[in-house]
Amino acid sequence: MKRFIGILLTITMLALVAFLGSAFSQGQSELANQQKIVARLRNDKDEDKNKDAHPGEASNRARPGSNGISYHGGPLMLGTNHMYYIWYGNWSGNTATTILEDFARSIGGSPYFNINTTYYNGSNVHVSNSVSFGGSTNDSYSHGTSLSDSAIQAVVTSALTSGHLPYDTSGIYFVLTSADVTASSGFCTQYCGWHTYGSINGFNIKYSFVGNPDRCPSGCEAQTTGPNGNAGADGMASIIAHELEEAVTDPNLNAWYDTRGRENADKCAWTFGSTSTAGNGSLYNMTLGARNYLIQQNWVNAAGGFCAKSY
Repeated sequence: MKRFIGILLTITMLALVAFLGSAFSQGQSELANQQKIVARLRNDKDEDKNKDAHPGEASNRARPGSNGISYHGGPLMLGTNHMYYIWYGNWSGNTATTILEDFARSIGGSPYFNINTTYYNGSNVHVSNSVSFGGSTNDSYSHGTSLSDSAIQAVVTSALTSGHLPYDTSGIYFVLTSADVTASSGFCTQYCGWHTYGSINGFNIKYSFVGNPDRCPSGCEAQTTGPNGNAGADGMASIIAHELEEAVTDPNLNAWYDTRGRENADKCAWTFGSTSTAGNGSLYNMTLGARNYLIQQNWVNAAGGFCAKSY
């Protein structure tokens, strides 16, 4: 009997070691921060949604300013930043792949992204108005149609360890999911997207989840017809902009945010300023490259602070 118990314990320990070894071998991925900064739903009035999402020690380093947002000592993404897309699910025949890649190629150097140059680090080095599109890859449901937060990081990890996308500490990796995919921590019920960071093979990787708002138009789309004829893609463009500017100015969740935990884009969520009407009757408020978009405003960290479409 004792021998049987000993053998059973040995088998159990070997199985546990094998499981842990397998888990850590999958790209040496570690959730460096269990928190994420979410982009709230269109009709969600909870302005304190991200209040507890920042590390506690950062609050002790706050340097209150006069523009309604404070610096907490953490790093910013300086120099040229790169956007990477991971098209998760089924995007076959969907014009979103063209619309959103055009967006990524056009936002850098724009008057809109220039708002982020009002943010700076502890050495007074400002964010640059320089963003490029680094490329994309596809993932055909490697983790099914309901993604946990850890599964979303695993999708990013796989794109890197497979060599489909490069390891880039100046990059922001966007996991863009088709309308048949959800995120189990609250897509469409708690948020429209989010950003955070993780340690993957020793690299500090910034990444974001943005779901297709066609899954919940009333929660995550500003309008049911978009200026590019694809309401889901047009809605995603604004959420991607939201997550991009927050990742650049608060990549490790310990740089720029206000006393309520709101980052720059949070402070202007679902506000669009003056708009024009496209030929299909939809609204747009800016032209980037050859396309019109309806993109939320961002917080200008100057002149007392205000929401704007350009700076």
